[in-house]
Amino acid sequence: MPVNMGSRSRPRAERLRIVVCGYMVRGPLGGLAWHHLQYVLGLKRLGHEVLFLEDSDDYESCYDPTTHQVGTDPTYGLGFTRAAFERLGMPEAWAYYDAHQGRWHGPAAARAVGFARSCDLLLNVSWVNPLRPWLAEVDRRALVDTDPVFTQLRHLASDQRRRAALEHTHFFTFSSRSPDAAVPDDGIDWRPTRQPVVLDCWPVTEGPSTGAWTTVMQWDSYESVEWEGTVYGMKSRSFPDYIHLPSRSGARFELAVGSESAPRDELRRNGWIVLDPLEVTRDPWRYQEFVRRSRGEFAVAKHGYVAARSGWFSERSAGYLASGRPAVVQETGFSSWLPTGQGLLSFSSADEAVEALSKVEGDYHRHCSAARELAVEHFAHDLVLPALIEETSAQASARRMTPG
Repeated sequence: MPVNMGSRSRPRAERLRIVVCGYMVRGPLGGLAWHHLQYVLGLKRLGHEVLFLEDSDDYESCYDPTTHQVGTDPTYGLGFTRAAFERLGMPEAWAYYDAHQGRWHGPAAARAVGFARSCDLLLNVSWVNPLRPWLAEVDRRALVDTDPVFTQLRHLASDQRRRAALEHTHFFTFSSRSPDAAVPDDGIDWRPTRQPVVLDCWPVTEGPSTGAWTTVMQWDSYESVEWEGTVYGMKSRSFPDYIHLPSRSGARFELAVGSESAPRDELRRNGWIVLDPLEVTRDPWRYQEFVRRSRGEFAVAKHGYVAARSGWFSERSAGYLASGRPAVVQETGFSSWLPTGQGLLSFSSADEAVEALSKVEGDYHRHCSAARELAVEHFAHDLVLPALIEETSAQASARRMTPG
């Protein structure tokens, strides 16, 4: 199913009060932070009144990269989040609810509940925040699924999880549902969306002549899932087909790879330069420096995204494109809605990956320019976010007009 984001010629929308829920205090890492920050900053640029709210949830979920521990103490993440919002000129636009202590943190702590209860729209990005009473009362509660296939599988495996999802009123997904997609059906009417990118936060620089092809990835994010005879796996299941790529292509690759299960020694033996992902994602700006010093991105996708032909496209890859860096990435079905061949090249085998890398190197500067153009035409915040807001408004109007 193609994703139609419309055009920028639409009239300016009314000013809304919007809550964005995400994962920054508990996941204080550079790339992950940009994923949420661009929703907040993009909506603010469109003239809306926006507040980022995060909830600890009721289990240990605060990651501290200095100790590699997960617990309930948000101290590190609070400092990380404060610095990011201040640098982007939004120092008052966030608050964090610590359910373990029953208290709010952050500059908007005193007004968070009141703002939430009176807001027009909730965007629950990645659904890592529970709907507390102050959020459950919002008229338009949009769930943004950024992990398609696995989100639907969780709903099919757990009625409780699916019922909790249905506490939202609108449902969006990073799956574009390509014509041959086989995403498990959880009975929810998911509408396609994509990552918004605030383009002036991603300045274009000349691609380095000696740079490596890079990416940041988790080898295993969680366990593979089997459903109706099909296994939906992690990147650990996708990557082995490409492990000999350095010797086959002659290109240089740097892999910032996380998870204890990653076979780092084997990767090094096969020519991959293995980096500590915490070093390149220490903050949002260091992460961008890592992208800019890259020749481009080479990346595989979660096996489940590929197996289901989900049409998923990475928010990380969108950042590479915005920076004017070509992306050579594993096909998930995204080529049904996102043009490939210039700036963005897809592959489904090692032979295709070698060929794609060779094509980019053969006309590198043209592919760099095309990469930025793709970001402008398909991911710009002033294209993606108005379409998402209009869809929530249209659905809400349709429900009001439907006889009860």
